[in-house]
Parts: sequence; structure tokens; C-alpha cells
Amino acid sequence: MVLVRQEIGDVLRDFRLQKGRTLRQVAGDASVALGYLSEVERGQKEASSEILAAVADALGTPLSIIMSEVSGRLAIMEGLDRVTGDSVPDTVPADLVAGFDSGLVRR
Repeated sequence: MVLVRQEIGDVLRDFRLQKGRTLRQVAGDASVALGYLSEVERGQKEASSEILAAVADALGTPLSIIMSEVSGRLAIMEGLDRVTGDSVPDTVPADLVAGFDSGLVRR
């Protein structure tokens, strides 16, 4: 089962590490308890939208970018195409191949 809180925590940690920031620095800048932010990063606690916004601000990263990364990771785990939401096929569908072979599809 996919846990959204785990992916959010992983993404927050990844962004924090990419920025070269410590947990203590981000927690202080976001006015969030160090232990709580640690639990969020480990996927043990669900962060409110206010906490997520404060942490994103402390990281200097728009919340929309953080959530987009979470969404992309979830889509991959679910085997979905991030853009269309459709399943990503392993092969070209037979009816599409037949359309090309019979000349029905314009090139």
C-alpha cells in the first residue's frame, strides 16, 4: 500500500538535503518542533497544509513543486503516466499497429 505521508516525508528530506540544510535549521526557520519535523520526514506523522507550507518556505521551494514531486513518485509507484493518468503500456497496442500496417493512420 502506498502511503502519501511517507512520500511527502521522503520528498521533504530530499529537498532539504539538496539544499545542504540540517533538520534543525529547517525546523527553526519553519517554526516547527525538530522532533515533529523528523517524524514527518520519516513518514510517521501526517503534516498539516500549514506545516507543509512553512517547511516549503523554509526550504525556499514552492509547495507546488514539492507536491508535484510527491505526485510524480506516487504515479510511478502506481504504474501510471504522470501527465495523462493512463496506464503506461509496455508495448504498442495491436489496433494501433494494425492501423499503421493497413495505411489507415496518416503519417
